[in-house]
Amino acid sequence: MQMRDVIPQILNRGAVVLPHDLVETTPQKTFHHAIDIYLKDSNAFMNTYFARYFEWQGICRERWFHECIHGNLLAADGVFVTKRAHQEYVEETFPFQRVDCHLNTFQVRQCSAYLLFRFSVEGRPVSMGYQQIVFAGKDKRITRFPKEILERVREYEVIAPALTS
Repeated sequence: MQMRDVIPQILNRGAVVLPHDLVETTPQKTFHHAIDIYLKDSNAFMNTYFARYFEWQGICRERWFHECIHGNLLAADGVFVTKRAHQEYVEETFPFQRVDCHLNTFQVRQCSAYLLFRFSVEGRPVSMGYQQIVFAGKDKRITRFPKEILERVREYEVIAPALTS
């Protein structure tokens, strides 16, 4: 089974908490970040622009990295580089709603990981997506995560039973 088939199954099952029947192990942690929608985020019909969810993936990723993984982005041994990103729109959102973003990791490897994003309003799923990230050193070459960063990233990892052997 390919990642593009597995990840939507994980995301479709819950806005906030990943159910026990879907994951082999519950993550130790799930990162939460709230985002307020403003008029600038919407079109003439007051629907939130789809592109904002990609922007919010980046904001949530930066906040997670800063608060949970490495406090000083500029002093880190490298950077996260987005290899691929995907976003699915589930339900309309409107200005002055608060969107909750929940982030977990998936398929954490030595040099890469998937970040799973679940966006909800008042507990209802409104959008979901993921990014595959790789870690690059200051020389811009893909390299292994530093050990302490890898350990922290794994604290947020979910493991799907279908992928275990």
